[in-house]
Amino acid sequence: MATKIRLQRFGKKGKPFFHVVVADSRSPRDGKFIERLGSYNPNTNPATIEINFEKTLAWVNSGAEPTDTARAILSYKGVLYKKHLEGGVKKGALTQEQADEKFTAWVDAKAGKISGKSEGLATSKADARKAALVAEAKKKEDRAAAIAAKNAPVAEEVAEEEAPAVEAEATEEAPAAEATKEAPAAEATKEAPAAEATKEAPAAEATKEEGAE
Repeated sequence: MATKIRLQRFGKKGKPFFHVVVADSRSPRDGKFIERLGSYNPNTNPATIEINFEKTLAWVNSGAEPTDTARAILSYKGVLYKKHLEGGVKKGALTQEQADEKFTAWVDAKAGKISGKSEGLATSKADARKAALVAEAKKKEDRAAAIAAKNAPVAEEVAEEEAPAVEAEATEEAPAAEATKEAPAAEATKEAPAAEATKEAPAAEATKEEGAE
């Protein structure tokens, strides 16, 4: 019986979740399976992959053919590399100790890459959040400046409107003051002829008296 290592899809629309299973190659994708080997969750970053390493390696060694996606998952977890090293041991190209050392070094390097990627993603997320906060603060400052600029001309217009009113009041008061100043002058002009007439009256009487003599 030809067997395949494939994925069975679960989860809701837009957020799939997969089981890694061994199934008959003739069965439908989400049909019956022989054994479940693990799970694959692509919704996280990096993706979460959990498999039974020993069972998966045994199925690969027994001839189970992985699909393209399943092959990428097995390569990511080191199953195919382990199979390659065991093949080298069988051929006598290297000892079991050497194969184990190589695989341990590969696992450590892979773990370092995954850890570095996780830290990089966390740093990028923190930087993006800081940048978003700075942009939001700048936006608030620009908005406040725009509001201040909008309100400033209104205050100037009010001041300009008040200034002509004050000037108009001063202009109305000025003629009144001038009229007040001119009034005594007119009275003085009226009184002046009366005074002159008073002065001329004795002179006329004196002339009459001389004529009588």
